[in-house]
Amino acid sequence: MAIALIDYGAGNLTSVRKAFHHLGADIFTPGAPGDLAEAAAVVVPGVGHFSATRTLTADWHAAIHEGIAAGKPLLGICVGMQWLYDGSVEAPECLGLGAIKRRCQRLSGGIARLKVPHVGWNTLRFPKTTALFAGVAPDASVYFTHSFAGPVTAETAAITEYGEPFAAAVEDDLVMGVQFHPEKSGETGLAILRNFLRLVASREPVLG
Repeated sequence: MAIALIDYGAGNLTSVRKAFHHLGADIFTPGAPGDLAEAAAVVVPGVGHFSATRTLTADWHAAIHEGIAAGKPLLGICVGMQWLYDGSVEAPECLGLGAIKRRCQRLSGGIARLKVPHVGWNTLRFPKTTALFAGVAPDASVYFTHSFAGPVTAETAAITEYGEPFAAAVEDDLVMGVQFHPEKSGETGLAILRNFLRLVASREPVLG
C-alpha cells in the first residue's frame, strides 16, 4: 500500500515527494478524506503560516484519526508537525489535530535575543529512545526554518535549543512529527525518513 502525502496548499510537496521516491516509497496525493482508506500511512508536510491548515477540515481530521486508530502511522513535517498539536498562537482560530496537547508558541530568541525566524542547521538532543531516530547519531544536525514551535512535553522525541528549548520532534506511538525538514537535511534526514518507512512496512500485515 502507498503512503498518502496530503496537499493542503502549504508547499514543499515536491521536495518531500522526491525524498520518499529516492527511498523507494510509493506516494500518492489524496483528493478527498475517503482516499486515506487506501493508504498505509499519512504524511502531512507544510511550510509557511499555520492558517494554511484551515483547509484540513473536520472530515480530514476524522479520516486521519480513524487511520491512527486503525494502526496507520502519521508523520507531520514543519507546519505539519505543529498541526498535530491542539493549535498554534500563529492562527488561534485554526484547530490542530489535537493528537498532542498544548499549543505551539512563537520562538522568543531567548535572553540572547536570537533572530527569529530560526533558519539553518542545528543539532538534536534525544530525551528518550524512539523508532523515528533509531541509529541517528547524538547531536546530529538537521535543517530548520520556522518562527513557531511546540513545547517540550512527554511526547517530545528530540529537543533543539534556539535561545530556548523546543520540541524538534515528537513521537507518541504512531503519531510522529519533525519541526525540521528531513528532505533538506542530507543523510540524517534520509535516515529519519527511512526509519518511518520501516515502521510503515512493519505495520502493513496488520493493516491487510
